[in-house]
Amino acid sequence: MLRLLNIELQKLRYNRAAKIISIIYFVLITFIALIASIEFNFGDFHFRVADQGIFNFPYIWHFNTYVAAILKLFLAIVIVSMMSNEYSYRTLKQNLIDGLSKKEFVLSKFLTVLLFSVISTVFIFLVSLILGLAFSDYNEIGIIFSDMEYIGAYFIKLVAFFSFCLFLGVLVKRSAFALGFLIVWQIVEWLGYGLMKWQFFKDTEIADNVAQFFPLNAMANLIKEPLSRLGAIQSAANQLGENFTKDYQVTWLNVLIVLVWTSLFIYWSYVILKKRDL
Repeated sequence: MLRLLNIELQKLRYNRAAKIISIIYFVLITFIALIASIEFNFGDFHFRVADQGIFNFPYIWHFNTYVAAILKLFLAIVIVSMMSNEYSYRTLKQNLIDGLSKKEFVLSKFLTVLLFSVISTVFIFLVSLILGLAFSDYNEIGIIFSDMEYIGAYFIKLVAFFSFCLFLGVLVKRSAFALGFLIVWQIVEWLGYGLMKWQFFKDTEIADNVAQFFPLNAMANLIKEPLSRLGAIQSAANQLGENFTKDYQVTWLNVLIVLVWTSLFIYWSYVILKKRDL
């Protein structure tokens, strides 16, 4: 496996665009720390974002992984271009001539997906830990390392999303078209959910139960939006007579759905390559 991973790293080593996009991705994650310095002054009223509890343990694990997951599209560009370059520069054909099987080729790409996901997960863990230790009101060990399932969910979400991008890169061959297909698929899921909710079932609960099996929606459900968990938001809602009953936990069903989709994306990538005349 190390041999296969080394082959991919050698390719990325000379890919300047991949380096630049990856650096931008990690720099943007680091910019989460700048949120702590934002302060609004309205006369005698002073409001600092960090004082609202977004960097408190264990909430920070939820908040940071949710924000960082939004930025995953940057690395998705790297994954898609990595695959499209195999066709453009004919390195895929050369690898096969040199004795690499199609199964090993797909495995090498998946190992790269895993590597990107591990690095990103470790990075967001360290950024969150540092910010939490600096700004959190709760620093007990038990509190610091509670709700760590969001870190695990973040890793699974990245692996699944990058596997989907890898599949699109294999299927479409061109990075621009693959990314366009990704956007179109997201729109299809939104339209499908809307039709179920307002036309077919006319029931939000049924529509939600069906839509949870859509690939991108399943990935999104791993880490639900965290802002409505904030005490200030909850208090404001209570004053308006509203109550949030949302389940923010990472559920085993969502994890299972995403893992199944990940397996299918990798398997379909192999099937396409196996049948395609290169």
